[in-house]
Amino acid sequence: MEQVVQFTGPRQVEVAEHERVPLPSGHVRLRTLYSGISAGTELTAYRGTNPYLTRTWDPEARLFRDGAAGIEYPVTGWGYSEVGEVTEISPESAELPGMPHVGDLAWGIWGHRSEGVVPAERLAGHTLPAGLEPLAGAFARVGAIAYNAVLGTGINLGEDVAVFGQGVIGLLTTRLARLSGARVTAVDALGVRLPVARRYGADVTLDAREDQVAERIRESTDGRGADAAIEISGSYAALHEALRSVAVGGRVVASGFYQGDGAGLRLGDEFHHNRAQLICSQIGGVPQELSGRWSVERLQRTFLRLVAEERVDVKSLVSHVVPVADAADAYALLDERPADALQIVLAF
Repeated sequence: MEQVVQFTGPRQVEVAEHERVPLPSGHVRLRTLYSGISAGTELTAYRGTNPYLTRTWDPEARLFRDGAAGIEYPVTGWGYSEVGEVTEISPESAELPGMPHVGDLAWGIWGHRSEGVVPAERLAGHTLPAGLEPLAGAFARVGAIAYNAVLGTGINLGEDVAVFGQGVIGLLTTRLARLSGARVTAVDALGVRLPVARRYGADVTLDAREDQVAERIRESTDGRGADAAIEISGSYAALHEALRSVAVGGRVVASGFYQGDGAGLRLGDEFHHNRAQLICSQIGGVPQELSGRWSVERLQRTFLRLVAEERVDVKSLVSHVVPVADAADAYALLDERPADALQIVLAF
């Protein structure tokens, strides 16, 4: 039997058992070792705020349509940060270029389930780099999200960049922005995260609850403001503060998954008067101006290479490794006590 984590309603989690399916043509089967929980996207389904629960995405028109839900409870098999051992490959897929072999460890997306059945082309090139601990494979996607946001800023050597939100993806963003040559100011409302941000390369850390963030950033940049800011927490208040913090013509990359109406976001204020640029970064694609050279696949592979080269540390971000049977407790912890956890990983 296969174990699968599913949400049966808002803040209701169960581990269901499904029958093991035969391997379809053109697919690969993996035995899951670890699956990372996303404290952003997944919590929107856990809490019941995800827009797909009330509307339907029209991929041709690229609009959400009212009147019907795109997904309904039970929401099964969410998760996008998996690593596992290849146990079976359909015969016609075994010789595809870059295909892992049986027994290899591979990373990819197949959700919080004890066994993944994945189209073979999606695993090509996904063998875990030599020397990496299996747990590192669970960071390929979250690392790519951070990497994408950094590419979106167009950082130049020596520029000032503010990163709003220092959860797992925010900390990786801070590290990658520093590696890209920026002087980084890290901002978070949870003070316990700020010492971690300093370890990940932040030159300045600010507590969003206690500091006048925009004023402090302008003071530290000779009155100009940051050249760019990345908002990655999904908070409208943080997005507004990011817009207040950048220089005239500065760029703000909105990389969080914002929910509901934009309470606290006032676009007639600094955004308007400082002619700030506001762009979206979403892992469905790379910045358009880079699409000839970069892809989401390249983001993921490059990030894992940086981890393998010990230029980015992911191991210390894992605060909890939780048996899959205790998945409900893991989600409750992230929802109710975010200061007590960073990356929670389910172990199968």
